[in-house]
Order: sequence, then C-alpha cells, then structure tokens
Amino acid sequence: MIHSAVHKIERKAFEVAIDAAIKYTNHDRAKALTQIVDLTEKKLGDVWPPVAYESLRGVFKDPNSKYMKYANHLLDNTDPKLLKMALLNLGYEAGFRGFHLTQENAKKYGCNIPWVILFDPTSACNLHCTGCWAAEYGNKLNLSFDEMDSLITQGEELGVHAYVLTGGEPLVRKDDVIRLCEKHNTSAFHCFTNGTLIDDKFCEDMLRVGNFVPSISIEGFKEENDSRRGEGTFDKVMHAMDLLKKHKLLFGTSICYTSKNYKTVTSDEFLDMIIDKGVSYTWYFHYMPVGNDASTDLLLTPEQREYMYHRVREIRGFEGGKPIFAIDFQNDGEFVHGCIAGGKYYCHINPNGDVEPCVFIHYSNANIHDMSLIDCLRQPLFKAYQEGQPFNDNMLQPCPMLENPERLQELVNKVGAKSTDLTSFESCEHLCGKCTKYADDWAPVADKLWTESRKEKEEEKKQAEAEK
Repeated sequence: MIHSAVHKIERKAFEVAIDAAIKYTNHDRAKALTQIVDLTEKKLGDVWPPVAYESLRGVFKDPNSKYMKYANHLLDNTDPKLLKMALLNLGYEAGFRGFHLTQENAKKYGCNIPWVILFDPTSACNLHCTGCWAAEYGNKLNLSFDEMDSLITQGEELGVHAYVLTGGEPLVRKDDVIRLCEKHNTSAFHCFTNGTLIDDKFCEDMLRVGNFVPSISIEGFKEENDSRRGEGTFDKVMHAMDLLKKHKLLFGTSICYTSKNYKTVTSDEFLDMIIDKGVSYTWYFHYMPVGNDASTDLLLTPEQREYMYHRVREIRGFEGGKPIFAIDFQNDGEFVHGCIAGGKYYCHINPNGDVEPCVFIHYSNANIHDMSLIDCLRQPLFKAYQEGQPFNDNMLQPCPMLENPERLQELVNKVGAKSTDLTSFESCEHLCGKCTKYADDWAPVADKLWTESRKEKEEEKKQAEAEK
C-alpha cells in the first residue's frame, strides 16, 4: 500500500511537469524541450550517459538543427495527449520506474525480467505475405482477452509497462486491443501491423485511449511492396497513413530489409514519402530465414549489410540524413550490449501461449497456459540465454542464430527446448544451417566495423575530456 501511494505521488509529479513543459511549447519550444530533457535526465539519468543529454540540449538550442525541426514536426502534427502519454507511460512507467523494478525483480528471482514483452493476440491475418511465417499459421489460434489481461497484469507486477503486439495481424482483434489499453492505462502499447484494417473509428479509439502506437509494415514503393504483400496493399497502407495523420496520431513504419529492397527502403525518395505521410520513426529489421521453407536468397551479402550499417547512421545523424528516427534492430546491437532476447530486455509469446526468447527464435520450454509468467521467464532456455549473453564480444554479431548459429544449437540442445513453429516443426540444426555461410561471410566485415567504431568512441571520449 505504501509503495502504491509513493508511486501515485511520483507519477503525479511527473505528469504535472510534463503538462507544464507541453503547455510551454506554444511559447518557447526550445526551452520547453530542454525542460523535458532535464526532467528525463533527472528520472532516467543512469540509463543514458551524460553526453547524450548534453547533445539533446545542444540540438534544441539551435532552431535550424535537424532534430529541432523534427521536434517541431512532432509538436505540430501530434495530439498533445499522445505526447504526454508517451512520456508518462513509456518514459516514466516503463523507462524509469518499470526498468528499475524489473532489475530488482531479476535479482530477486534470479532470472532475466524483460523491459518489454511481445505477444501475438492471434495467428489470423487478412494478408498472405511471401516469407512471413505468420501467413502460414491460419486463424485458429488466439489468446483470449482474459489471457492477455492476465499476462499484462502479471507483467506490470514485475515492472513491465511496455507491450508490443505482433502476429498474425493484431488488429484483427482491435476491439480487444483497445480494451487492453483502457484497462492497463499506465502501460504503453505498440503494434506491428499491415495497416489495412485501420479506419476512422479505430483512429478515434487510439486518440481516446492515448497509449497505443502502431508501426505499419511496408517493403518499399508500390511494386516492391505489393509483390510481397499482395496487389492493392500499398494503396491501403497509404490510406491508413493519411487517416493517422489526419487524426494527429503518433505512428511509424516497420520495414524488413532484404537483399532485394535494402536500397529502396533507405533511399531519399522513400524516406521523403513516408515522412510526408506523417511517419515519425522507422524500425528496420534484417530478414531472418525462419521456417522450413524460408529462402536464403533474401539474406544480405556482407557488402549490403555494411551499406545498411552506414546508411541508417547517416539517416538518423544529428546532421544530414532525414528528420526521422531510424532503428536498425540488427546493426544497433552495440547500443544494447548485444542480444536482448531471452528476457534480457524482451521476449515473445506466440498465440499458442509458448514463451519464446525472440520473435525469430521459435523454441521454448514454457507456456503461459501451464504456468505463471515468472515461471515461464525462469524456464531452462531463458536461463541458458542469461548465462550465455552476450553471444559474441563483437556487438555487430549479436544473434545466437544469424551470426553465431552454433550458439543457438548449443542452447536448444542443452535444455531440450522444443520447436514452437505453428506450421511444421523446424529443427534447430536446419534453422541454423541456413545461417552458417552468412555468419562466416559477415564475421570479417563485422570485425572491421567494430574496430573502427571502438576507435571513434575512444577519440570522442578523449575530445570530451579535453573540452571539460
């Protein structure tokens, strides 16, 4: 009870500070944004290094800086309620209070407690995209509302206040999704969606609850996108973006980059298009050859992946690039100390209830229908992950499957984890066998980039110390 009272007081103080800063943006945005940075550093100070906060303050002091323009875009085109809820739920509840609570519980229970949980409300999808394992699942598997509610309730008790809905197509269950957001209004909900089911009514619901943000999947322009997702899908995605922008909602994109589309989805023309549509951030996901029938032709060559490494950093740099925040799930391993799966920072739960270390790693020893969430997090496979992380000293080779395929085989075989693929069981040897050549080819390039990156960081550190 005391803990709850302190939480309410602290949350209210944070809310008042956010309200004041957002209100002040109509008078002096630079000062208001600097106040938000000060508040963030006060609450999340030990999450990022001091130089990160100083860099942000410097950006907001310059009205012509790229990210000041980006901030103006967000403030002009996003409903204030959504910005407030993002700062309050994702920032305070998940990033500050929740993160520290998960770390405390990790020590208490002797296992990883994730910062964010991904789960699939359903296996159903209204599309049939090439290369998507979910497209093969059919529509028979669903987590009931009560099961999802229980999962989130247990997660919040452990400190988890960030949830990502995957699938299948999560918005097949959009009424239940909104109910979850309403009931768990101190948590932040994110969703990877094909976007085709977004309409005016759902936009109104999103604005009403305030704690739900979608990322729309897109693979390039019309020809590239529809060749994988089906004819007419691109136009439906563009319409969904128009609706989200009209309602002043916060949203982004989710992009799987392959050997075929990697230059298209990072081109100036493509980025200008989605920025104009109202997109404020984009997730880039490296193609993974998951599933017995998955092709290896879409895996990138070392030269192509190196291009992505440099290009995404250019896109989001403080100078140049584009006014959009880009995250490269595979090449940004250096910022999160390698693999974040197995509950280290996240895990995945499929529509059958199997608790998997990663959305791309379909093996497990536990199911939420048989045991509590904390017991699922203490399953042998997750403990093996905990003991093995990081799987490589080079953070540009983070994954135990893609870049270190021998490691995943060791983990799965050691604990006797079973395949959870919902169509046909795939042996770990078969999955990892598809990655062996890729891993061998990427290793020398990763070593070169990692060495260069360490040298740059050391030089930046020396320069910062000299300027003190």
